[in-house]
Order: sequence, then C-alpha cells, then structure tokens
Amino acid sequence: MLRQLRHQRGKTLEEVTDSLEWSRGRLAHMEGNKWVRPDLGNIRQLLDFYEVTDSERCEAILDLARESRVRGWWTKFKDVFGSDSLVGFESEASVISTYQPIVIPGLLQTPGYAEASARATLTRPAKEVERRVEARMARQEILTGDQPPTVWAVIDESALLRLPSTNGVADGQLRHLIDLAEDPDNGITIQVLPFSAGLHPGISGPFVILDFPDDLDAPLVYLESRTEGLFLEEEPEIAGYRLVFDHLQVTAKSQAESIQLMKKLHADL
Repeated sequence: MLRQLRHQRGKTLEEVTDSLEWSRGRLAHMEGNKWVRPDLGNIRQLLDFYEVTDSERCEAILDLARESRVRGWWTKFKDVFGSDSLVGFESEASVISTYQPIVIPGLLQTPGYAEASARATLTRPAKEVERRVEARMARQEILTGDQPPTVWAVIDESALLRLPSTNGVADGQLRHLIDLAEDPDNGITIQVLPFSAGLHPGISGPFVILDFPDDLDAPLVYLESRTEGLFLEEEPEIAGYRLVFDHLQVTAKSQAESIQLMKKLHADL
C-alpha cells in the first residue's frame, strides 16, 4: 500500500526520503515490510506527505501496519523460507495460478516427493531436508483452512515422468494428484501440459500468479531461481503472465483428460 501511494504521487524512493530527511534505506524497508517494529509516526508522516486526507483510509493503513507486527506461522521456518517468502502472500491469496515445467507445485507435493526434490537440489544438508519437508507440509495447510484459495495448476508432462520410482514416491505423488483433481469441492484444478503441445508460451520457465480478495491488494507474479525469489507487481508484467497462463490453460489437457493421463502413468508404474 505504501508503494502504491508513492507511485500514485509519482515519487521515487530517493525523492521521498530526501524530502522527509530520512535515511535512504528506511522507506525501502517499510515498503518491503522488513521492519521489526513499525513506527506509526513515520507512517503518519508518509500519509501527510502523500496528501492522504481520507481519515478512514488513513486508519485502515495504520491498522495494516499494526497487523504487520503479528508473526505468521511461516516465521518459525525462517531458516527454510528466508525473509522474502512466497508463503506469506500465499496465505492471504484467494486465487493461486501456477505453471511448473519441471517439478510438482509445492502446494500439491507429498512428503515423499518433497523430500526427494529437496535432496535433488544438491544444496541442502541431510538435517535441513527434514526441516524443509516439515515446512512444505505446514505451507499446505492453507488448502484446508477456513478460507482456502482456489488453486489452478498447469503441470508439464515432464514433471510427472521425472517422479522418482524409489520408495513409492511416484506412486504416492500420482495418487495424491489424482485424488486432488477428482475432488469437486477442494477448489483445485490440475491440468497436464503434454509433450504433444510442442513449443508454447511457458518455455521461459515456471511462475505463480497470486490474486487477493481485497481490491486494494494488487496481484503479484512470483518467479523463483535457485537462490532467491522475485516478485513482479507492475500491471504490464502481470498482464503478460496472465496471457501466458491463459494460453497454457487452453493448450493443456482438460482436467478430465489430465486425470486419465495421470491414471495411465500410475498404472504403468
């Protein structure tokens, strides 16, 4: 919200901090919610600077700052997720749209697959693997909460064929995906993008689109690399990824066809 207000006023971080005689990093930390204890006085200064005169809106923004002090469940897994984590936004999202060309989406993974994929990265010591699996399972609790998000996952066929056959991982993961896709009440749609689709708009890599229930919360696109994640929030960027996801949905097999394909793969194990 603070970033949106600054953009609406056409101000850069430097222009605002220079005008308020703040250190250069203060506003960046505030906008990134990296503060340990938000200073409501500083926020009131910003609201005055941005000429926000609507008292209800001002109070709503101050309430957001107060609530940002409440630590989410994921903070106990900070050693796994890091400080700029996708999971905080996932827990607030109403719709999560994800495309994965190599791995099964994290929200749909079994413990066995989560462990195997963590080991496959070659960057995690054995002790940390167990911790990552625990965190991944905790992350999935949003799917059975009071207000679970709608999840739409397009998974490349290659991700299914890469499932490890050892220790029953492939069997368990395929069965789990089939069960999720066949449940009409969980709000989860799974589509498989077959090899026969050839080249397609998603060849640039995996991404997640997050939409939120409040119109004031702008949607986000999340891109993940080996070492860090990147959030995109500009409207043209969001629109571009929505267009790609729309094409992937049309190109992929329908949910019913995807279930049949997964059942065939399961039978062939």
